[in-house]
Amino acid sequence: MTCYLMVPVDNTQAVELQSTMRMKILRDSLTGLPNRIGFSRLLDDVILLEKGTASVAVIAIDLIRFSRINESMGSVVGDELLVSVARRLTSVLRPGDRLGRIGGDQFGILLSLHHGTSDVWHAARRIKALMSTPFNLTNLKMKVNCAIGFSLMDDRIEVSEDLLRDAQIALKRAKETDHVEVYNVGEASVLQKRFSLETDLRRAIDNGDLHLVYQPILSPYNKKIVSFEALARWNHETLGPVSPAEFIPVAEESGLIVPLGRWALESSVHTQQQWDKQAGYTLRIRISVNVSALQLMRDNLTQVMTDIKKQTGINGDRLTLELTESALMRYPEQSISVINTMHELGIKISMDDFGTGYSSLSYLKTFPIDHLKIDRSFVTNLAEDKTAIAITRAITSMASTLSIKTIVEGIETPEQKKIIMDLGCDYAQGFYFSRPLPVDEAIAFYMASNRN
Repeated sequence: MTCYLMVPVDNTQAVELQSTMRMKILRDSLTGLPNRIGFSRLLDDVILLEKGTASVAVIAIDLIRFSRINESMGSVVGDELLVSVARRLTSVLRPGDRLGRIGGDQFGILLSLHHGTSDVWHAARRIKALMSTPFNLTNLKMKVNCAIGFSLMDDRIEVSEDLLRDAQIALKRAKETDHVEVYNVGEASVLQKRFSLETDLRRAIDNGDLHLVYQPILSPYNKKIVSFEALARWNHETLGPVSPAEFIPVAEESGLIVPLGRWALESSVHTQQQWDKQAGYTLRIRISVNVSALQLMRDNLTQVMTDIKKQTGINGDRLTLELTESALMRYPEQSISVINTMHELGIKISMDDFGTGYSSLSYLKTFPIDHLKIDRSFVTNLAEDKTAIAITRAITSMASTLSIKTIVEGIETPEQKKIIMDLGCDYAQGFYFSRPLPVDEAIAFYMASNRN
């Protein structure tokens, strides 16, 4: 038998209890500021009153590298910093402005506009100046940078989340540009499309809906093919063919470039198995596969290649990894370590897009690379641009001195082919020789080109 003890509560106590609980729900326990729910409630009230006007703005503020502070110094220091930031931001508020903590290391300001958008820019400058002064915490002094993005009230806004979302979209861009950014109408739909594409791409990778095509890399002197570059293609079930220029950046931003890169490696090796079987013997041909900076950092390429060899029996001497100049320079020590390990497996390394990143010939002696791909931007105007010819000649000469083979991308005309031959470039790639080919057409093209 269960007994319940009934404690009488008068109406006043009940109202006070409900009020206290409501306050806890709407307040951030650390800073005492309105939390995201509380801040959204404030915005909803303003939206009802100011519908269709541009009299308010929402400023979103993010503490740069706050997670590193938490990880390296502990959550106690992190919490103390957040409280200090909240106090400092409160000090710049004008009457009627409201501050809230809208995320772990993000704050929002509901700003009344008395003089139009100039109020927002003035507020942003005040915040930047305020944050530039180091924080005096209990045991240390710390300087923290912040990113600022903002959105403006207009007749599109229906609910508080729209205004907050717009401010955070601008904030995301501010973190990339290191400038105060304002939300531009249409950005949300672009990001929505991008997110939808990311979801579909994830499914496509899981379901094996992508495929590779292969573009020949050959000697311009005798047209013998030395390798193929594997290029990912995606035929979306409703959108049709999606350009790599569209889905590769989505893959890089979302981290999907790691499984995508691994899939490309595995598929390329299986293609070589298929070609060997068709030919009836082991072909002396390499396939070049692109490796992103993210894959270089996150994936264990040594283990990946070891596993592929165990599964297929194909040695590393059938593969070339293409790493962009910017990826190599972003992680130089790790890049050199990976390159040396790949060389031990017989894998060659090609520096892709040379000349579009750091553009210093001195970097060539830093990395033990085998091939240097001269970017197509140098090739486009070779026939008319003496500077492009001089740069290409300098790159080719330096590479030759360092025993690095050069590959010129984007050859599309007989004139371009003649110029790169005169400059002594080793290999070429481009539509003048062949477009990227499906698996069966690629091997047929190879057999015909290398028959003699």
